[in-house]
This record gives sequence, structure tokens and C-alpha cells, in this order.
Amino acid sequence: MSKARLVITAVLVEGRSQSEVARAYGVSQSWISRLVARFHREGEAAFEPRSRRPRRSPSALPQATLDLILQLRQDLAGQGLDAGPDTIAWHLAQHHGISVSRASISRYLTRAGLVTPDPAKRPRSSYIRFQADLPNECWQADFTHFRLTRHDGCPGSEVEILSWLDDCSRYALSVTPHLRVTGPDVVATFRGAVHQFGVPQSTLTDNGMVFTTRFSGGKGGRNGFEAELRRLNVRQKNSRPNHPTTCGKVERFQQTMLRWLRAQPHQPATLDQLQVLLDLFASLYNQQRPHRSLPHRATPAAVYHSLPKAAPIASRELDHHHRVRHDVIDNEGKVTLRHGGRLFHIGVGRTHARTPVILLVQDLDIRVVHAATGELLRALTLDISRSYQPTGRRPGPTARNPA
Repeated sequence: MSKARLVITAVLVEGRSQSEVARAYGVSQSWISRLVARFHREGEAAFEPRSRRPRRSPSALPQATLDLILQLRQDLAGQGLDAGPDTIAWHLAQHHGISVSRASISRYLTRAGLVTPDPAKRPRSSYIRFQADLPNECWQADFTHFRLTRHDGCPGSEVEILSWLDDCSRYALSVTPHLRVTGPDVVATFRGAVHQFGVPQSTLTDNGMVFTTRFSGGKGGRNGFEAELRRLNVRQKNSRPNHPTTCGKVERFQQTMLRWLRAQPHQPATLDQLQVLLDLFASLYNQQRPHRSLPHRATPAAVYHSLPKAAPIASRELDHHHRVRHDVIDNEGKVTLRHGGRLFHIGVGRTHARTPVILLVQDLDIRVVHAATGELLRALTLDISRSYQPTGRRPGPTARNPA
């Protein structure tokens, strides 16, 4: 039996005084008076546990504000955009003139059942964060996959989306779709971004073959992108294998982009339609959407255009690229060499057909040496404007010395 029932029994059934019962059970006399009055008023319901919630909450959010928070959550999530407490607080302040703390919004969303707990998720405080100090100090690049939708609504072919992102401001510099991202696509989009925004000081990518050939075993030399970076004096940085968080900014950008694309009512069926959506998303991301990682939830465009731009360090010495390649001169008197992702043909002469040679390559300076005798068969500076490097001799058979 609960203490409340014992008290009521002692007072109303046994007829004991309230002061005597208060001393016996260690409670206040005023509490006994309220309990007796409640029993006369409510009967058995007086023994049910009572809520300790205050009758009034002067600091509680108005119901109109709570409804607006719920509406913003639904609208942002329906558009595939971030709908967390920080973003909702920004929209309330910017568009509705209402100041609500992040904690209050988070509590209401949790109470409304709109937050799914994920205790196994790694906390953000455990990550080592880094950020470039100025725009164009570092550009991140990566590509991701997206499946088109056929006109009948069935899944279509899978394509790839290549993105260039400024590390400091998170400004989306270039977002383009491709059937498959290739080395020439990387070079072309990089040159387009450079033409529009200037030359960056450095780039940061993963170790895909379209970005670097450092894990290719030394075959083929630098690819086209690496050659372009060296030509512009841009420092190239690559993440360690199996460490995607190093390129986390562009990875997170792609996650937001894919969620937004999948939320669109009309899914693209062709690359051209996908490019239209990507241009719309880039404009929304750069100029309208508040970014949680930027000061005061600024937009990427506001940060990018308000700060001075970094430039390549002109005094930085370029590293020289040395290669030793073994080959055999073909029947036409040529050997092949790959430079900057392109295949070049070097003429040596038909008289040396099927001769094993060693190519000593130092950037554009090339020497072709007889593998058995060490004789220098040809020395040249590679002309990257033409795929065939002629010997310079007149065509036709070699003239014999007169007797």
C-alpha cells in the first residue's frame, strides 16, 4: 500500500488528527491537507502519480514557431538539402526574423520523432580538421556515380559526375557529367576552371589513375593532368590509400549533390538533362544554401569572392622526372613513349629495326641508346605539338659514300 493510501486511511477511517499522522509518517501537515482535499474531489484518482511539469512555461516556443520548424524540416528534406538544426535556425533568422537556438530546435525535432538516433556514428570531434586559408589555395576533385532514368521510368545507364571544389570556401568550381571520367576529361575540366577562376596553388585528389600514375609501377610516366600541373607550377597532393576523409570536403559535397538529384521530381534521362540539373544545383549550393562549416553560415560564393586569391608559388623548384625504359625498335624504325598521357612515336631509322634499345628520359630530353653496345642512336627534345618525332634526315635510302 502506498504512503498516500496509508495517510488517507489513518485520517478518514481511523479518525486520527492530521498532525499526529504527519509525525507518524514523516510528512508535512500541509501535504496531508492537500491529499485529503484531492481525495474528496477525485476519489481513487488522487493516488495516481502526478506530473511535475509546471503549469506555465513562459520561455517555451510559440506553437506557430514549432509549426514553422516542422514545415522547414519537411521542405528542406523534400528538396534533398540539409535539414539539420543549424540549417533550420539559419532559415528562421534569415527569412523569418526568428532567433531560435540549435538546442531548442534539436529537442523539438527529437520530441516529434524526426531524429533517428545513431550512437555508433563517429563523433565529429574525433576528426582532425584542416582547411585552406585562402580561396584557390587548394582545389579538391573527385568523381562519383549516378544512374540516369529512362523515359519510361526504368533505370537507365550509369554515368559519372566529376566535381572540382575550392577547399577554403567550398565553392563548386566545376560539376560535369560524363559517360566515364577519363584523363582528358580531368584535364579539360581543370583547364576550364583555371580559365574562369585562375590557377590554384595546389590540388588534392585521391589516387585514381585519371589523377595520378604514382601507383602504376612507373609505366607511362606522368599522365596528362600531372603534366598540366607541372606546366602551371601547381603543387599536386594525393590522399593516402584507404583514407577518403582526407578529401572529405568534396566527398561531402557529392553526398549533398546526389541526395538533391534523387529528390528531384523529374529525373534526367540524358547527359544534357543531367548537366542542366547540375548547373541548377551548383548555383543553389554556391549562392543560396548556407554552409555549416563556414563562419556565420555564409554561402560559398560570399566567402570565395570576399577573400584574396592564392596563387602558385613561383619560386618553388619543379621536380624532374627521370625514367628508364626498355624497348625494341619496330620494323618501321620507331619506338613509342608516353608523355603527359599521350603516346608519341620517335623515329630512329629503319637500319636499326628490331634493335633492343634503352630510352633515358629526363622530362622532355630523351636519349635512345643501343641496349647491347651502349651506342647513342638518337638524342632529342620531345616536341609535344606533334605525335611523330622525325629524325630530320631526308626521306629515301641513305646515300652511299663514293668509292
